[in-house]
Amino acid sequence: MTFELWPAIDLKGGECVRLLHGDMARSTTYAKSPAAQAWRFRDAGFDRLHVVDLDGAFAGRPENAEAVRAILYETDAKVQLGGGIRDRETIENWLELGLTRVILGTAAVKDPALVKGAAKAHPGRIVVGIDARDGMVATEGWGEASELTAEDLALRFEDAGVAAIIFTDIGRDGALTGVNVEATAALARRLSIPVIASGGVRDVDDIKALKLHEEDGVAGTILGRSLYEGTIHPAEAQAVAAA
Repeated sequence: MTFELWPAIDLKGGECVRLLHGDMARSTTYAKSPAAQAWRFRDAGFDRLHVVDLDGAFAGRPENAEAVRAILYETDAKVQLGGGIRDRETIENWLELGLTRVILGTAAVKDPALVKGAAKAHPGRIVVGIDARDGMVATEGWGEASELTAEDLALRFEDAGVAAIIFTDIGRDGALTGVNVEATAALARRLSIPVIASGGVRDVDDIKALKLHEEDGVAGTILGRSLYEGTIHPAEAQAVAAA
């Protein structure tokens, strides 16, 4: 199985941005047109895209639907989307529009039955997003802290049939400080579900370090600011992932 690379397109006010440590007040705009950014990533050889509706995550409902539709129209890449998806109707609507996978984060904490039901109805198309600060899960666009550990939450879905777990270390997200390899690998070893690393990826050494844990269940990583700032070159990243 190929080690998966998912370039990130985070949507705020219809634009492509990156946040620092999940803080909406500390955002950097990298593209006015998310669809154009999607095309650039596809043209660079990436066949997957990780899209997050940041406004939707805080509002609890889709807020950047037009931008997501434009991305789907612009590219033939596999697209997974998270942010503000809290009910079955929204899940169904997005999958019908052509998303490859839907990411459920807050719903995984507050409505696990929704996640399990959707995973059963759509095998391979439901992903659980686990965003943690100091090991504890955060919800509502990272605005609320829970009393759950990342591991406890992940284990709730061990037999639910979800396609993957996306584990984000909020303290590293957008900071280019290096991915949390140890915590990601530790989580993967506790699960049979593939785990995708997120937060802090700086350069290809991070990809190499994660790939050492493929047998533990680390299946890929999300690339954000590293691509936008040029600390990772697309061709080099793809070569390392394929090695």
